[in-house]
Amino acid sequence: MARRVLRGLLLLEAAGLLGALLLYRAMDRSRDFRYTMQNRFPSILEVYYKSNERSGIHGIRENDQMAWLSSKN
Repeated sequence: MARRVLRGLLLLEAAGLLGALLLYRAMDRSRDFRYTMQNRFPSILEVYYKSNERSGIHGIRENDQMAWLSSKN
């Protein structure tokens, strides 16, 4: 019984990790998707921006904001 529970927890954690990776890749590849995330889930987009800034990738947030402002005008 304990092995089944442990196996289930490991599978659940692996599925969560895979989902997070796929979400990160989608945000990394598409500014339009980041705009959708900004409107629907701004806290998740903030985590994306901060994780990139901590890893040394700067300017994505500023570039997105400039592009979104220029597309509104």
